[in-house]
Amino acid sequence: MRLANWRLVNELIDMADVILELVDVRDPISTRSKKLEYMARKRGRPIIVVLNKADLVPRRICEAWKRYFNDKERMECVYISARGRRGTRVLRKTVKEVVDRTPLTIAIMGVPKVGKSTLINVLKGRHSAQTSPYPGTPGYTKKAQVYRIGGGIYLIDTPGLVPPEGGGIESIIRSTPIDSLKNPVKVALELIKKVLKRNPYAFQDAYGIETREPGEVLKQLALKRGWVYRKDQEPLLTEAAKAIIRDYLDGKIVYYTLPPQ
Repeated sequence: MRLANWRLVNELIDMADVILELVDVRDPISTRSKKLEYMARKRGRPIIVVLNKADLVPRRICEAWKRYFNDKERMECVYISARGRRGTRVLRKTVKEVVDRTPLTIAIMGVPKVGKSTLINVLKGRHSAQTSPYPGTPGYTKKAQVYRIGGGIYLIDTPGLVPPEGGGIESIIRSTPIDSLKNPVKVALELIKKVLKRNPYAFQDAYGIETREPGEVLKQLALKRGWVYRKDQEPLLTEAAKAIIRDYLDGKIVYYTLPPQ
């Protein structure tokens, strides 16, 4: 995972005609970047909020978040499932409506683990054609490649890893590789609390674990998976904690938040 500093984010914004800000539809507020939005507006670049992982929540929740960003934030918004290849036609149509000219170049940006690389690969598809690389520039955009993806649209193939904001649990798990977390058990306990607050059945559905006590969730998962110390057969909570964080980021633990009233 390589996070960009804001100078490098600026480079990518300057290359594009429109920015797709990918967020996790389960918790859009915690996975958006207001600083990215401000920087794009300052440079005159329109932003489309793309609610990804729409297959993980009811459609009414996707629609509610779409209305929130349209009406309250005054931003274009679409929802998709990049992994399921759903909603990309609507996304292409929205891009053309927002930037009514061709050719146009788009950049996909957002915090880590919201599905940027998957969406880039889906949009590139089998029929995309690579064009000349951008001239050498500083930072991670030095090797950026541009692909023609049809209809006069070009795509910068460089995922923009925007530094997470806010300092909450989402910021922690999206800014640090799981194996580098200093205290994965503490992080996982906070994450479990957050999920259970919204979906009391999340871990029952994911693992068949009925308890709603965070510590017990970790313990039971470790025992289910056979993650125990050889000496005394006590559960390896660290392994269970890492698995839950990983499964959450991969979309295997289902829950969702509601738009602010």
